[in-house]
Amino acid sequence: MWDDGPSRSDIFTVSAITLEIKELLETQLPTVWVEGEISNFSRHSSGHLYFSLKDESAQLACVMWRMRAGALFFLPRDGLRVRALGSIRVYEKRGTYQLDIARLIPAGFGELQAAFEALKLKLKDEGLFDPLHKKPIPPFPERIGIITSPTGAALRDIQQILNRRMPFVQKILRPTLVQGESAVQDIVNAIEEMNEFGAVDVIILGRGGGTLEDLWAFNEEAVARAVYASRVPIISAVGHEIDFTICDLVADLRAPTPSAAAEIAVKNSVDVAQELNELILSCRRTIDSCLSNYRKTLRSMEQSYSFRRSADVVRQRQQRLDELSRAITSYCLHKFKFQNEKMIQLRKRFSSLHPQAVLERGFALVWHKRLSQFMKTTDDACVDDDLDIHLGKGSLAARITKIVKLDVKWRDAFDEPNH
Repeated sequence: MWDDGPSRSDIFTVSAITLEIKELLETQLPTVWVEGEISNFSRHSSGHLYFSLKDESAQLACVMWRMRAGALFFLPRDGLRVRALGSIRVYEKRGTYQLDIARLIPAGFGELQAAFEALKLKLKDEGLFDPLHKKPIPPFPERIGIITSPTGAALRDIQQILNRRMPFVQKILRPTLVQGESAVQDIVNAIEEMNEFGAVDVIILGRGGGTLEDLWAFNEEAVARAVYASRVPIISAVGHEIDFTICDLVADLRAPTPSAAAEIAVKNSVDVAQELNELILSCRRTIDSCLSNYRKTLRSMEQSYSFRRSADVVRQRQQRLDELSRAITSYCLHKFKFQNEKMIQLRKRFSSLHPQAVLERGFALVWHKRLSQFMKTTDDACVDDDLDIHLGKGSLAARITKIVKLDVKWRDAFDEPNH
């Protein structure tokens, strides 16, 4: 005979049995701590974290929702051993169970220290700690950029020190997260924004003290590279004097505390005033010493033989000056007389060559009216042409009645006037 099997009331649907398992696990198993190694880590675009925790013989699916993940002080990654506090939840769609994580921390100090030492060695090999790359801190900054939490004690300490030491220095705060996973990108953005702003002379980057976990954002590679790339000098002031971070190694200068960073960033105005007064006194002493030495030199010169005879030297020079003055005067008078006589001769010569003087010696100028020019030759003359003849005294109007061409040169006529 065929077995009819279980009754209808004893059969579960998939959803029903999954719900039974869900209620059993979620009500009977309390919130637990689970330790294991992270594998298959992924961050969804929503901000949720998905990964598995595994050991030598098993693995457990895990999820950490965005709001809780934002409070992490470190970046989870494959291979990192961690401790997770959470509750077992059943994902009904897949029929799987997973650990819903509320808190996630490294498995111990050794894990964080190992991560610290590994990053430290990597950045050192790349030269990020090299003193040659460190920028000098300006001695008298006008504007100081501060990157820290707006509610932390570090900001109050920095402001109090700056106001006391150099109250007129302008302080520019860029509020930022200093703890948790979101702090890493926020610090990187703050450094880049300060550089883009371009109006600060030095940056103080820091926060108050805390555990290694609290300070871990300043041990992240992204923050270290942002500090290294900054064009503005950065003073790192993270935690207390015993705390040391990767950021301290990369920064241009490390301060043991935020208060110490403020003291390093600016000089005490009282000390500066005192230094100026001492400098003024030193300058005055130097000037007085120089004047005293000059006075001694002057008195020594006054008592010297050459200085006592200075009056004689002056008189001799005056006498020589008088002699030179007379010589110059005599030379100038002689030169003037010579030039004057030469000018008189030139004037006489000029007068003798003047056209009027030539006319007065018996010569004449003949103006040809038809040609409108003075006649130099008979070649262009014609009978009945009208002429104006200018003499030394007066003029004559004439008309040509006959043209006679004689081969007699003017100088011959001059030399033989009775010819």
